Amino acid sequence: MKFVEHDGQKIAILSLDTLVIGSGCAGFNAADTLYDLGRRQIGILTEGVRMGTSRNTGSDKQTYYKLSLCSDAQDSVWLLAKNLFDGGSVNGDTALAEAAGSLRSFMKLVNLGVPFPTNRYGEYVGYKTDHDPFRRATSCGPLTSKIMTEKLEASVMRKQIPIYDRMQAVRLITEDHHIKGVLAIDLNRLSDTDWGVTLFLCNQVILATGGPAIVYEASVYPESQTGMTGMALEAGADGCNLQEWQYGLASIGFRWNVSGSYQQALPRYIAVDRDGHEREFLPEYFQTPEQALDMVFLKGYQWPFDTSKIEGSSIIDLIVHHEVVDKGNRVFLDFRTDPAGLENGFDRLSEETRYYLQRCGALVKTPIVRLAQINRKAIDLYAAHGIDLYRQPLEVSVCAQHNNGGLAVDLDWQTTVKGLYAAGEVAGTFGIARPGGSALNSTQVGSQRAAEHIADTTVESRPAEEWNDTVRRKTLELLDQIRQLLDGGEQTVLCQREDFQHQMTCQAAEIRSMDGMERAAGKIGDALAGFYRDTCLSSPLELPFAFKNRDMLSVQQAVLSAMRTAGETCGSRGSALVLSEKGKDVQFAGLDSEELSAYRYLPAGAAHREDWMRTVRTGDGYTSSFVPVRPLPKTDDWFETVWSEYLERIAYRK
Repeated sequence: MKFVEHDGQKIAILSLDTLVIGSGCAGFNAADTLYDLGRRQIGILTEGVRMGTSRNTGSDKQTYYKLSLCSDAQDSVWLLAKNLFDGGSVNGDTALAEAAGSLRSFMKLVNLGVPFPTNRYGEYVGYKTDHDPFRRATSCGPLTSKIMTEKLEASVMRKQIPIYDRMQAVRLITEDHHIKGVLAIDLNRLSDTDWGVTLFLCNQVILATGGPAIVYEASVYPESQTGMTGMALEAGADGCNLQEWQYGLASIGFRWNVSGSYQQALPRYIAVDRDGHEREFLPEYFQTPEQALDMVFLKGYQWPFDTSKIEGSSIIDLIVHHEVVDKGNRVFLDFRTDPAGLENGFDRLSEETRYYLQRCGALVKTPIVRLAQINRKAIDLYAAHGIDLYRQPLEVSVCAQHNNGGLAVDLDWQTTVKGLYAAGEVAGTFGIARPGGSALNSTQVGSQRAAEHIADTTVESRPAEEWNDTVRRKTLELLDQIRQLLDGGEQTVLCQREDFQHQMTCQAAEIRSMDGMERAAGKIGDALAGFYRDTCLSSPLELPFAFKNRDMLSVQQAVLSAMRTAGETCGSRGSALVLSEKGKDVQFAGLDSEELSAYRYLPAGAAHREDWMRTVRTGDGYTSSFVPVRPLPKTDDWFETVWSEYLERIAYRK
C-alpha cells in the first residue's frame, strides 16, 4: 500500500490481480476457489466480516437446494436444470451450469464440515420445498447459510488470503467497458480530517455484495445487509429481471422468516390498532375460522407471496398487507392461545392439515406446544434473540426477502463489463419463480465458475500502482462529490433513506400501483439529479451512509424501470400483484368480506415467460425491455472431445 496526497487528503493505493467484494457464502467461496486454482494476488474487501445476509439470516429450517442424493430419487442434472429454467424468464445456460455444479459445490461444503444430515447409510435424504417436484431440499437447521459462511471463512483464513475489513466500496472504475479498479472508503481511517479514500487497482472484480436489500422499508434482510447493485449498474453493467422479487411474512423486530413450522403450528393472528385495541382478524375474512386455519397451514409450505395462489394461501399475505398498510394496524402471531376454529379440536380442518399435525405428534392444545413438537429449534432461535414466544406475541409484516433478478451474467457469471463478475444474490440467474433454497446453491456455483473463468482465461498480474487518466479523473471526481456533500444540503441521510424506502414498500413491493410507481420514479430521478447538493451530512463520519443512499436511489430507479415495463406488458405475475382500475376483484371461495374488493388487479398471463428483462443505463436513468432467454442446452458430449476441449480450456491454470 502506498499513499498519495491531493488537496490535503491522503489516498491509499493498493494493487491486486483480483478483488472479491463481499464476505458471505459467495465471496468467501470465490476467494477460496481462486486460491485453490493457484492465484495468490487476490484479496477480499468487506464492510464487515460479520455483516451480510449469509451470516445473519435464515428461517425455521433454512433450505439448501441440490441434486437429489437419495437411493430412491430418479433425478439428473438435466431435470434439475429444466426445473430451474421452467421458473420462467431464466437463461438456460446458467440454469444448466447451476445444476451441473450442484453436486460438486454441495460436497465441498460437506468436506469443509457443514453438517448436512444423512441417514445411517450415508445418504443425504431430502424433502420437498416450494416449486420442487423432487425431494432435493436439505438443511442443517435455521442457520444453514451462517454455518456455510463460517466454514468457508475458516478455509480462507487457513490460506491467509488478505481480508480488507471495514472497507466500503463506493465506485467501480471502468475504461472502455473493462474494469480498472475500485474506489472505497476505509472506515478504519475515516475521521473529520481523513475521508478514508482508498483506490484498489485490479484486473478483475468479483462482486458478491448480496441483493439490493436497501430498496425496501419492510424487509427481512438483516439490517447489516444493504447491497451495492447500483454501483455496478452505474458502471454500465446490465440488470436482469430486477422486477422479480420474493416477499413473505416475517418478524420485523428481529428480522426472520416466519415460514414452515411457524405457520403449521397454527398461530393466532391478531391486529392492534392505534388505540391499542386487539382483535383476532383472520376469521373476519373467511366464511368459517377453519378455512382460515387451513390457509395458514398451507402458508407454511407455500411461504412466498405468489399471485398464482392469490385465491389460495397467498390470500393470507394480502390480508396482512391490508391490515398493516391500508388500516394502519400492527399485526402479530400469537403462539400462546389457540386461534378460533380449534375450540372443539382438529376434526373440522382439512385432511392435509390434520395428517401433518398427527404425524408430528402435534394434535395438542396451543400453538407454542405444537411448535415445540414440530420444531423446537424454531422457538430456541427467537429465545436466543430475547424473544420468548411462550410469553409474548411476534410482530410480523409482509417483507422483501430475496431479489430473483440482479446483474445480467453469462455462463461464467461475468457481467456485461469485462472483468466484472457477479456471484450470489447480486447475480440475476433466477426469474419469476425458483425452488426454495436454490439461492444457496447459486452462491457456490456462481462464485466457483467466476473464479474458474478468471483462472482459465487470464495470466495473474498486478496493475502498476500508477494513475492513468481515467483512474485519476474518477478519483478526483469522488473527492469533489465528497466536498459537495460536506458543504451541507437540507435532507438528512436518515430521512432520505426512510422516505424512499417507505414509498417503495407502499407502491412497488408485492402490491404494485402503476400510478404510484410512476410518481416514485419521478421523485427518485429528482433526488439523484440533486443528490450531492441536497444531501445533508453532520460530519464526514456520515459519508458511508450517504453513498449507500446514492446506491439505493440508483437501484430503486432501475428496479422501477423494470417493474413498470413488466406491469404494462405482463400484468400480475410471480410475486407482483399489479393494481389497476381495469383489473378484476380478488376472488376466494371462503372469502366473506368486502374489504378486499379495493384490490382490483391485472390478471397474470403467459406473456414473456420465455424472455428476460434487460435494464440498461441510458443518460441519467434506465431503460428496460424484454430479450429472449438463452435456451436450455441439450448436451450430447463425446468424452474424448470434451477431454480435449477441457485440457485446452484450463491451459492458463498453474
